[in-house]
Amino acid sequence: MRTCEEPRPPNGQSPIALAAGQSEYGFAEKVVEGMFIVVNSITIKIHSKAFHASFELWQLQGYSVNPNWQQSDLRLTRITDPQRGEVLTFKELTWQTLRIEADATDNGDQDPVTTPLRLITNQGRIQISLKRRTKDCNVVASKLMFLLDDLLWVLTDSQLKAMMKYAESLSEAMEKSAQQRKSLAPESVQITPPAPSTQQSWAQPFAVSPNASSIGQYFEKHDMKESSYHLLISRLDLHICDDSHTRESGALKHGMLGGAMQLTFRRMAFDYYPFHRAGDACKHWVRYSEAMETRGQWAKKLVSEFQSKIEKL
Repeated sequence: MRTCEEPRPPNGQSPIALAAGQSEYGFAEKVVEGMFIVVNSITIKIHSKAFHASFELWQLQGYSVNPNWQQSDLRLTRITDPQRGEVLTFKELTWQTLRIEADATDNGDQDPVTTPLRLITNQGRIQISLKRRTKDCNVVASKLMFLLDDLLWVLTDSQLKAMMKYAESLSEAMEKSAQQRKSLAPESVQITPPAPSTQQSWAQPFAVSPNASSIGQYFEKHDMKESSYHLLISRLDLHICDDSHTRESGALKHGMLGGAMQLTFRRMAFDYYPFHRAGDACKHWVRYSEAMETRGQWAKKLVSEFQSKIEKL
């Protein structure tokens, strides 16, 4: 993979649907979604203007799950609401070992001598939720949760500096991509009624055929109001060490040895909502609490003040 200087245009309609000669969510999509994938080893190499990185995965498995993240009947791994014209699907990826390595390129803006950044983790999983329109299979919203167990990470000070430079080099491309997504994101989720000819094929499999209200309630319970990305680490032991071998020999002769620092984080979580607008409600957020109500009122006040200034201008 290679980073782009300018973001590419959207992918458009689902290639699975186009290959099957259909434009809406149908049998071909359900078949592909029902596949259980097992890969012994995957290597992904990423090239950027400032650095190159590699991701190695061992014993990767991908499969469909129900809304409670359990393997079950494939018909229960999707929720279709004909009234909305939308379908929810749930996936999970697991692996045994993940190795990440990043290093500066020769023609980048990095220092001539840098220490490669390495991270090795054991078991982990990614939970993916997708909301798509049934008429064209386009993704309306998505939710990605990156879950890690115990993680031990040893960093030197030079590696920490290099990591900050890598993040800085990607910030411009990420900002351009975010601006593109925001410009293409709909102002509000529009409900698209399905075509009469395909309404029967979208029926949700239940032991007893429910009415439209029960399907709508079930859909609403697991619906993603907006796209979001989450990282949850059960325990992180971070060791930051000084690169004593890179110090001048004179400093070592005077006994100025490097130091170290250990940080331990438990249940560390990061939540990112890229399309959330200032002043909008946050009750659908994963870790919503009543304390956020004060923040919401404060944000609405700032937005109203900003709008009034814009109107005057």
